Order: sequence, then structure tokens, then C-alpha cells
Amino acid sequence: MSAPSSVGNDPVAPARYGPKPLVAGEHGVAVTSHPLATRAARDVLREGGNAADAALAAAAAQLVVEPHMTSLTGGLSLLHRDARTGAATYLNGNVNAPLTPLPDFTGADLTRGRGVPVPGWWPAFDQARRRFGTLSTGRLLAPALAAATDGFEVNPFLYGIAYGEQARLGASAQMREVFFPEGHLAVPGQTIRQPRAARTLLRLRDEGMDYYLGEFAHAFTQTVRADGGVITERDFEEYRVRVQEPVRGTYRGAEIVASPPPDDGGVQLIGALNMLETVDLARLGPSTAAPETLGLLIQAHNTVYYAPPLRRDLTEDPERLETLLSKEYARTRMTLLETAPPPGAAPPSPGTIHVSVVDAAGDAVSLTHSHMASGFVNGLFCEGFQLSGGGSFFQRVMPGPGERASVYLAPNIVLRDGQPVIVSGSPSVSLVANILQNLVNLIDFGMSVEESVQAPRFGARPHTPERGWQPGNLLEAGFAPEVLREVRGWADRERLWTRLVNPWNALTGNFEALTLDPATRTIRACADPRRVGAAEAA
Repeated sequence: MSAPSSVGNDPVAPARYGPKPLVAGEHGVAVTSHPLATRAARDVLREGGNAADAALAAAAAQLVVEPHMTSLTGGLSLLHRDARTGAATYLNGNVNAPLTPLPDFTGADLTRGRGVPVPGWWPAFDQARRRFGTLSTGRLLAPALAAATDGFEVNPFLYGIAYGEQARLGASAQMREVFFPEGHLAVPGQTIRQPRAARTLLRLRDEGMDYYLGEFAHAFTQTVRADGGVITERDFEEYRVRVQEPVRGTYRGAEIVASPPPDDGGVQLIGALNMLETVDLARLGPSTAAPETLGLLIQAHNTVYYAPPLRRDLTEDPERLETLLSKEYARTRMTLLETAPPPGAAPPSPGTIHVSVVDAAGDAVSLTHSHMASGFVNGLFCEGFQLSGGGSFFQRVMPGPGERASVYLAPNIVLRDGQPVIVSGSPSVSLVANILQNLVNLIDFGMSVEESVQAPRFGARPHTPERGWQPGNLLEAGFAPEVLREVRGWADRERLWTRLVNPWNALTGNFEALTLDPATRTIRACADPRRVGAAEAA
């Protein structure tokens, strides 16, 4: 690996797996899954931008430096809290189903144009900047443009995904110029550049929605329809970002503010926390040492996560939403708890990233964005960006024509006495499990964020070729042997599928979190060892 890239004489940390340093500051902190994206956020904060500016600059940079995890053709959703007023707002820029129906939609469509959804990333970015930000589009896109034009080093995470999909990448002329600059797949440490993506970002900077709804939409729809898709330019014209009230719950005296449906990970998170609140976890001990705690966490998670998804948008059914978030419903669920969850719809494959930022004024942003499928899953590319395979979420709950997909994203903010103490989120198929375990670590067991991200965890089950989709759990090998032995024995007796995986497995998510001490105004963060991210203070 060559030397770390630098800005002036200020080197950027290398993108690497493994433990990362704890970072603390009083004037703003950002944490993301790539050091260049974190640096983009930090620089914006140092120049006087706010948390929204910093988060959006980081997200735009991730389009370039993490193309295996997100894309301009996917979705972007964020939770924003204004420190001055205390107002929290959720902006849903997730993907839509096309206006043209998709009868008989199956998993086979996910590798074709039929599985490409209507994107919301750029409309959400544009509206978030206008609603919450203070800086120009040009300033927010500058780090992304620099990375696309000047290049950046391939890291092991990007290489691993690209290696597994090099047949699709190598079949595309657009991707050969990026990933095969010397005739072979670029290896870790090698610099890659993205001139097509840079041109697209320049046009978005200079022409904004005119270019997006015009030439970009035309190129996008032509590519999709040539591969059997049904999206038209009218889909782009009729797409609308949703501005919503977040859902709220409580846990051990703290208030949980999280994503509302149809981004229903927030409802799942609060539902699981409500169940766990009925048990004195502190008496049992942390899941790293107490099999009973680990088993309860798995049961609470599986109850909410693997339940058959609701067939309608809960924002249109407030009584049902109130029931799902209630303490009484949680007590009933605990009483009727069954270990083996019922078969549900197939959870989509991982392919998501998260950004958490708090600025000097105390404004907070928790932002999740994604192409919502495995990297490069359909081999389709347009204007320098892969086309999202996010139609995988249509298998979870098929939206009506032109309706928003139901996605289990869970950006969240935890408050005590009206002041934020945790700002967090996670990517991956295991994101709800990830956030649940880490919040319990922080709230019930008083772990530092550094201790929490390094602790072993369980995850949701991804697709496996031999058995397809089946509810169950991954278990990281980092748990104590006696904990694993007892929990796996219990799971076997209850017919719950488990699989042991390596310590710090990427499929168990990536906890991008900030903890705040209201008394000292100190903000702390530590990037997760499971991916190649970084945290920095302004």
C-alpha cells in the first residue's frame, strides 16, 4: 500500500480494516465508512459549515470512493435535529417503484433493468441542502469531484467486492476505464479515476435539477429500458422527497428519535428496545459474557425484523403505528416470544453506507444512503454510476405504481433530558441488529463507543446459495467460546438457524455513531473495525 493521501501537510488516514482510534472534540465530529468522506465532512465543519453541510459533502464523496455501496441512482434518507429549536425532521429520499406496474416481479429481475427502481438520491441531496444547509452545491460536491478527477487508492473492501463482480465490471466500457486502467482489475493501493462520474457531478453542480431531469434522466431510462426495465422520464418528473416527523419511543429514561415508515427500521428498533426494557439486562451482564443477554437480544431483534412486513405505509395508519410503538404491545410480544421467527419476505442483500455528524452548535445529522443491493449486481451503468438494484426491496413489500419502497433504514438520535447523547446509524442487511446491540451496550452497560464498536455482535442472515432465504442469525467468532456454545445449543434446540463467521464481519453492519456529553460538550466517535472508515474532529 502506498503512503496515505494528504491535503497539504495534513495526511488522511489510510482506508483499512481493524481497530480505529477514539476521536474527541468540542467543535464538531464526523464519522463515516471512508477516510476521504470523513475528511470532506471535517473540512466543511472547519470552514463554518453546519452538520447538514458536512454530512452531505461526505455522502457525495462516498458516491465516488465507495461505489460498491452507494450510487447516485439509489436513495438517501436523513434525520436532522436543530439544536436551537430542538426540532427533529426526517427527510425520506428513498427509491420508488416505477409508475408502470411490474407484474410477476421475482428475484430474477434483480440482475436486469426490471429490478432498477426510480432513484431519489439527488432530489434528496438537493432538498436537504436547501432546507438544512448553508453552503453551495459546488462546495459540497468539491471533495467528490476531486476524488473522481485526481483519483484515490483502492482499499481492500472495495477490491473484495469488485473482485467478486469483475465479470460485470469488465463487460462494461464505462467501468473498464475505471477498474481496469491497466487491463486488469485494479488492486489495493492502485489509484483509480472516474472521469465520467466527474463530468456528471460537474453538470449537477452547474445545472442542478435541469440536468438531472433532462439529459441524465434520458440516459438513465434508455439504459434501463434497453435491458427490460419500464422506467420513463415521467418517473423522474413525478418523484417527490418526503419530509416527515420521525417516530419516537423511550428506553430506560432516554428518548429514541428514529426513521418513520416507510423507512421502517426506526419502528423495528423502538419495538425491540421496548421488549428489552421489560428485562433487567444490567443484572444479567453484557452479551459478550452473558449468554442469556445475547439470547434475549437475538429474540427481540428477530421478532421485529423477521415479522411479515406490513402491507401498507404506516404513516397512513396512525393507530397501527401507535400500537407497534407501545410498551403494552412489547409486553405482549415478550409474553408470546417464540425463538424461531416465521418465514418472512426475503431481506435484501447489503449495499449501504452511513454518515453521522454533530457540529459546534449541536446540530445533528444521521444520514443513510445506498444503492440497496449487492455491489454492481446488474452490470448496468449510466453516466459513470452503477444503476441501483434496489428493486430487491420490492420483494419485501411490493409498492404500488409510483409509490415509495419500504426500507428498513434506521437513522436515530438518542436524547436525555432533551439533549442528544447518541447519534447513530448503520448500513448492511444487519443494520437493525447492529444499532440495537450497540445502543444496549452504551445505555445498559455504560460502554464507551470505542468498546462498543469492537465488541462482538450477531447479525441478520443474508442469502446463502445452498438454502436461499431463511430467517436466522450470523454470530461473530469474537464471542467467548462458552457464550457461543450455550447460545448455539439453545438455537439448535429451538430450530433457529445460526452460522459462525469471522470476528468483525462486515455483514453485521458498521456502527457509525457519536456520543455526546452535555456537561462538557465533548463529542466522541470511533470508526467500526469491520469496514475501512474513520472519525475526525473539526
